[in-house]
Amino acid sequence: MTLTVRNLGFSYGQTCILDAIDVTFEAGKFTVILGPNGAGKSTLLACLAGLLEPQIGNASLNGADIIRMAPTTRARHIGLLPQGAETHWAIPSEALVALGRIPHMRGAGPSADDREAIKAAMSATATEGFANRPVTRLSGGERARVLLARVLAGELDWILADEPLANLDPGFQLDILALLQRQTEAGKGVVAVLHDLQYAVRFADHILLLHEGSLFAQGSVEDVITPANLAHVYGIDANLFKDEEGTIQLSIKGKVRL
Repeated sequence: MTLTVRNLGFSYGQTCILDAIDVTFEAGKFTVILGPNGAGKSTLLACLAGLLEPQIGNASLNGADIIRMAPTTRARHIGLLPQGAETHWAIPSEALVALGRIPHMRGAGPSADDREAIKAAMSATATEGFANRPVTRLSGGERARVLLARVLAGELDWILADEPLANLDPGFQLDILALLQRQTEAGKGVVAVLHDLQYAVRFADHILLLHEGSLFAQGSVEDVITPANLAHVYGIDANLFKDEEGTIQLSIKGKVRL
């Protein structure tokens, strides 16, 4: 399935947040959206998820306008892990993960396939150990992993993740990124907003670099993460290099001297 935005523009009142964004997202690729605070990253993700309606242009899934799709149909194909998601009900973690299966359920309760998907999602996110613990009694990192498990339980074609690494220890951050990468290896599309440039360089197949609401650059890591682009957008002096194992890394030397 192809996820596309064409000439997409979004404003809050007189404030332009996104302007003329044109992107085709590819299934089987890990796309990372980068940009400074206020660049429009989360707004673009919300438009892709059908939570916000663009004033100009559109976001489409296989040619169908996402905002016009029936919510249940959209939910079978696209899942969003929002930034800083909160949980206010003291339900067991497993019950929260099971909510990700609702668009697929046909009867009064979960089927064998539903239960298997829930189990697999909790195993993948290492959350089985607190399946019966109320989500209100989880740490921020534990809750973030349960919320990701809810998205994975939906067995979606597209996973949209807004800052999925927030509140996670470095080890779990790497686990989550590897997990999202495995989703792309299974043919799914992943679009994630990240702030950590180091992780973007290591895991992204495709990068969008937003700046002041516009698409400043897009393409491969080497095409987008250039010293000139980073200096202009972030005001930093940085460059790519390959370590002894041939892995691309990013060296950030400091702020650009004016």
